[in-house]
Amino acid sequence: MVNEGDLAPEVTLTTPDGGTLPLSQMRGHILALYFYPKDDTSGCTREAQDFSERKAAFELEGAYVLGISKDPVASKNKFIEKYDLRIPLASDLDGTACEAFGTWVEKSMYGRKYMGIDRATFLIDPEGRIAKVWRKVKVPGHAEAVLEAARALKTTLTNTTG
Repeated sequence: MVNEGDLAPEVTLTTPDGGTLPLSQMRGHILALYFYPKDDTSGCTREAQDFSERKAAFELEGAYVLGISKDPVASKNKFIEKYDLRIPLASDLDGTACEAFGTWVEKSMYGRKYMGIDRATFLIDPEGRIAKVWRKVKVPGHAEAVLEAARALKTTLTNTTG
């Protein structure tokens, strides 16, 4: 499990076009990396829409948003198209990223235990360090909270570097 101040784990994700995206490729930018349980479910759809609505605001802060679930690429493409999502989504089919970030956890529903993704977001600074972590995320207001944290991080970085 990663915590604030840790270096982000180096993982490679699969993009909806079937390509790969090493997380290190995002260095030099602020990255809001969010893990969600499943494409095209109510909470995950709302979260993706909330981040999509704020895409331009994130980019004004020099920040990018990337959503991750274990769903396959075909599912990502349908999800993006169905809701006209404007943020990139990546697939973690083998669960490497979920394991590395500590989001693959035992869950319980109606007394049944199973493994699944714990909704979480990691704000990563341009050097690849975890600046802020949100675990057990509740969707309402979350994208706005992450945007505010990205603004604060940008301000801190600007004041530090002059």
